[in-house]
Amino acid sequence: MSSPTPQHTPAPLSSAWAGRVDGDGPEHRRWHQAVRPATTADDAGPASPAPGSTPATDSAPATSGTPAPGSTITSESSAPHPGTVRSTAFVGFASDEGVRRNSGRIGAVEGPDALRSALAPLAHVPGTGVLVDAGDVVVTRGDDDAPGDLEEGQAALAGRIAGLLDEHTLTVVLGGGHETAYASYCGLAGSGRVGEGTRVGILNLDAHFDLREAPRPSSGTPFLQALREAAASEHSLAYAVVGVSEATNTQVLFETAREHGVTWISDEHAQTADLSQVLRFVREFTDHVDVLYLTIDLDVLPAAVAPGVSAPAGFGVPYEVVHACVLEATRSGKLALADVVELNPSLDVDGRTAKAAARLIHTIVGRHRPRR
Repeated sequence: MSSPTPQHTPAPLSSAWAGRVDGDGPEHRRWHQAVRPATTADDAGPASPAPGSTPATDSAPATSGTPAPGSTITSESSAPHPGTVRSTAFVGFASDEGVRRNSGRIGAVEGPDALRSALAPLAHVPGTGVLVDAGDVVVTRGDDDAPGDLEEGQAALAGRIAGLLDEHTLTVVLGGGHETAYASYCGLAGSGRVGEGTRVGILNLDAHFDLREAPRPSSGTPFLQALREAAASEHSLAYAVVGVSEATNTQVLFETAREHGVTWISDEHAQTADLSQVLRFVREFTDHVDVLYLTIDLDVLPAAVAPGVSAPAGFGVPYEVVHACVLEATRSGKLALADVVELNPSLDVDGRTAKAAARLIHTIVGRHRPRR
């Protein structure tokens, strides 16, 4: 007797995907009605359970994010290949172990669900495409005597991202501290999007270079790790930053940036009056890469706009400039992967930071048009 074909039924969506229902038709749809749980082995990937929690199983039914009665939902019986059906996959990285190691304000471990909650009520506008949530990779936070399992979590997330990139037109990672970025880079480098000779670009909207030399990986080290790893690979890696603060990056970090050919614009030269110059910088960078990874550290924004971050900015880049950079990168046609990091919900006044982040993600997903 032959064995039955394995069935990969969806695990439950996060309860954060919830919100108001205005009507039955697709014209009323919001993201919480459109997002679906991952249904394939590649989508779901191996997840690290939260400490003390019961891991979700493949046989668990979906318990949230159900469609409004009578609404039309795109079938996801098989994951679309890039360039076929527009689809975006979300995956969370519940980690602030890197922030703890970097002496920041912990709390970013709660970021993924806070971002989902802020995204849930947003309108699912025409052209957004299929939305899939592949759950979270959870990292156990350590202490001075016993470091958490950051490295294992980064490896697990990289594997999850690689699978999602091979199945969907766009992958968006919901952080988590900026230690997320090393896993994001590794996932992209390990996917089918990158091969021999591929020119990979990382565009970082951030007050910090995150090029720190340290004995252990942290939220301050991811791009030095990525640059060193890329140096031994068959692809090339270019790294650019918009919003660097001269007040919070030491001269060693500027020297490290120069050594590795990093290009940047400071926060003082990324104000509203400088918008055309900043967009030219982004455009020139994306013109010289084949595939783009966009990483948004919310501490690039002024503290009044983004109070709920690990390291709030004393100056910052105006929201309209950050949004314009995001739009320029998205319209390049080269964007494969984006992450949004450093949201600390416990410090977020009136949910300002989460709402600001959600609008950026909404722009990325809604305006994304992959190059054929």
